Amino acid sequence: MSVSHKVGTMKSKQAPNVNSHQKAAVAKGVKAIGKKKDEEEGLDTAEGEEWMQGKTLVKPPDQLDLTEAELNEEITRVLKASNPNAPQNVVRYSFKEGCYKPIVFVDQMAIHFELEGNLVHKESDEGRRLMAKQAEVDDGGGVERPDNVAIKAAKREQKLTNQFNFNERASQTLNNTPRDISCQTEPPPRANFSATANQWEIYDFYVEELQRREKSKEKHEGQFLNKEEDKSKKKMIQAETQNDDISQLAKVVKIIERMVNQNIFDDVAQDFMYFEDASDEFRGEKGTLLPLWTFQYDKAKSLSVTALCWNHKYNDLFAVGLGSHEFTQQGGGMLLFYTLKNPSYPEFIFNTASGVMCLDIHEHLSYLVAVGLYDGCVAVYNLKKKTDQPIYNSRASSGKHTSAVMQVKWQKDDLDSNHNFISVSADGRLVSWTLVKHELVFTEIIKLPVIDTIPDDLKDVIPTVGTSLDFHKQKDYSFLVGTEHGKIHKGSKYYSSKFLEKYDAHFMNVTRVKWNPFHPDVFISCGWDWMVKIWDQTMKSPVFTFELKTSVTDVAWAPYSSTVFAAVTTDGKVHVFDLNINKYEALCQQKVVSKKTKLFNIEFNPVHPIIIVGDDRGHVTSLKLSPNLRKKPKVESEVLNVHFQMSLHISLV
Repeated sequence: MSVSHKVGTMKSKQAPNVNSHQKAAVAKGVKAIGKKKDEEEGLDTAEGEEWMQGKTLVKPPDQLDLTEAELNEEITRVLKASNPNAPQNVVRYSFKEGCYKPIVFVDQMAIHFELEGNLVHKESDEGRRLMAKQAEVDDGGGVERPDNVAIKAAKREQKLTNQFNFNERASQTLNNTPRDISCQTEPPPRANFSATANQWEIYDFYVEELQRREKSKEKHEGQFLNKEEDKSKKKMIQAETQNDDISQLAKVVKIIERMVNQNIFDDVAQDFMYFEDASDEFRGEKGTLLPLWTFQYDKAKSLSVTALCWNHKYNDLFAVGLGSHEFTQQGGGMLLFYTLKNPSYPEFIFNTASGVMCLDIHEHLSYLVAVGLYDGCVAVYNLKKKTDQPIYNSRASSGKHTSAVMQVKWQKDDLDSNHNFISVSADGRLVSWTLVKHELVFTEIIKLPVIDTIPDDLKDVIPTVGTSLDFHKQKDYSFLVGTEHGKIHKGSKYYSSKFLEKYDAHFMNVTRVKWNPFHPDVFISCGWDWMVKIWDQTMKSPVFTFELKTSVTDVAWAPYSSTVFAAVTTDGKVHVFDLNINKYEALCQQKVVSKKTKLFNIEFNPVHPIIIVGDDRGHVTSLKLSPNLRKKPKVESEVLNVHFQMSLHISLV
């Protein structure tokens, strides 16, 4: 320390003299620097204190005061796909229990955003029109716009560059010198001259070789093309001859198949043609049914027969619709055509995307068949076309039914000679379908009225299910519609606002309603309430009522007498009545199928004395009527109506 002190003393002694003004300036500067430093330290302290202070929470005046336990309580919320705005108190009337029952399953879908696209379905009406127009343009039948033609020409002229066609300098060879050396101003050196000549000899050799190869290649390709053309022509000729041979062979095979079946079922064919039950003479007025052929298809065992229809031109041909009446057993369906000449296999087979519920064959154009499906579509098949797809389909139509189509009926051609038919569906609508060039055009005729027991706010939601439809045989504009609620409505195609008459026919579902083919005022109906009723359209109450002790699924008038009709029931029985002989009970009640098999349909052959019935196992059974069941009245057809009216009045008395 003494050493340092001395050194310091020595330094102080050596320092120059400083005046008082300089000392005052230095002291003032030191003081300002200290003050500024204190201010900065004070500012940093204030900022730190502000950061360390706790934030004050602003409490809303309406906030609940919760305890610590309530604040710490965990509340679990579950997200569901249900719509909170969906109605929960919708009820519908249950005919089974006879009261209103709440609906458990309510539609929970809520649409928040919907945007219409510019895509057009190719099977829709607009899609078919655009495709037809485009086909006409492609075939040269239409005229394109000039701007489209210019754009297409520009597209044809435009050439795409080869992006891989490039040259590198390192890969290039020296350019050949001009061939005519004499034209050069200065002759090349001797060595260069010999090199140039050798290059041209090599070049000429390669050119000749390339030309030779091109010629041989063209010759080979020409021979190959000629061979290919000859092969293609031979294949086409072979295919045509093979098709002709197959078509000729198919006809021969079909004839042989029918001959074999006729030999196998010779006893049945003999019964069909010649057998007459002689025991009818001892039965009095009773009769029997003789079983003939049974038509079945192995791939249709799981389906039920839902529709039957005879061909009006070929009396041995009939159509069978296969599907299911049960909602839980829906799937694909089938449309089959059988002939009495070949009961072992169908003549035509069509597979449908949904179950077939009804069908009708055109009266004059027997190759056109209208079909109603369970998914609400209607389709038209052409037996002349060699395809299993319908020529018309309402799947993409805006007027498509929203529920199962229960009945279809062909109508007379309209003023433009277009074919058309009418359908009734479970959605309560009667729709007319017209066959135009590329599409089915729909026209809604009328909607079935809602029953009075349904509340007003549900009348637009719950439709009246139409179950059966039939048109008058003489007045083709008059029709009858049976409903699920047991009502029968009479309407006209000329009155689309309301129905002309309503009949309280049955207590349950009306399964069939049909006009009498001879009497203009008489029609028949049947239902699940075990009843078969005969009506006069001028009267509110039925003229005849028959109870068959089980659900009646179908009824049909005989084509040879105005007083004969037949009905089928779910217990597998066929009931045949003749009001001219007995007005109180059936002349024949016969079980024609095995146990636990239900009959759904029945149809009379328009010429032969046979009927066909369809069951829930996909089988169709043909039955021959005994002589007592097919007695024709002795009076003429003009007197038949009067005779039937007399029978009605006698029964009323």
